[in-house]
Amino acid sequence: MTEESTYLLGIARRLGNDFAALPGVCAVMVTGSVALGESDRYSDIDMTAYYHELPPEEQLHVIRMKNRGSERLWVLGDRNDDGFAESYIVDGVHVQVGHITLDAWEQQMVVVLEQFDPATPLHKALSGTLDCLPLYGHELIAQWKERAAMYPDGLARAVVEKHLAFFPLWYLERYLEPRDAVLWTYQSLVEAAQNILGVLAGLNRVYYTTFQFKRMRKFVASLRYVPVGLAERIEMLFAGDIHTAVLTLEELVRDTVALVQQHMPEVDTTKAVRRIGERQEQWTPV
Repeated sequence: MTEESTYLLGIARRLGNDFAALPGVCAVMVTGSVALGESDRYSDIDMTAYYHELPPEEQLHVIRMKNRGSERLWVLGDRNDDGFAESYIVDGVHVQVGHITLDAWEQQMVVVLEQFDPATPLHKALSGTLDCLPLYGHELIAQWKERAAMYPDGLARAVVEKHLAFFPLWYLERYLEPRDAVLWTYQSLVEAAQNILGVLAGLNRVYYTTFQFKRMRKFVASLRYVPVGLAERIEMLFAGDIHTAVLTLEELVRDTVALVQQHMPEVDTTKAVRRIGERQEQWTPV
């Protein structure tokens, strides 16, 4: 654990003790870089508190003032929907705290683990739960961790099928250069890279969302089924010339689809491989 993580964890534990003292609290956890022990001087503190009923605003205000917190920087969500998040500064550090009822969190887990929603940002919440450090309600959080770790087959297939969509940028390679299409090209490359990671996440039963995606190399290292040199090849999409980028993308898509065909053969990959190896030809006047 970095020195910065230790410092931030101290603040999180102080806040966590105060949240744990609130009536109706079920669990409190810290997530993100603090839980992973990877914080630096730019890191913030991400926490979530779970309740039978959300506490009154006055009680949250008291905790913020007790810890020398600033006024709120922002509030996201609506407490009438049984969950919201707030941000403020404590001892010079940005703190983000999510407050949610136990019933709402249980329903969110159902959306992913039983209804198999492949696109919801709740995948990030489940990933955070697996990596979190419990501050209160250890047994309950242990149950959530166990449940999140059992990545269902139905979810795996839904995630693979959702991301198995690649625009054949390589087919248009000769078309792109004279059309000053740099922004469109890089947009397509970003979307393709995100979909490659999404397919591999489902194939490897690892939670993934494009929302604020960070630590790509660590993520790739956690995957069992992965194209050789994936992280370096993804970075090549944005580090060289367009010709190299589209050829690299074509090969990455080919390798990724091959892994799906090998490890999840029930998934139809027909559309994903369309026009691999093909290039648009010029028309000829008649």
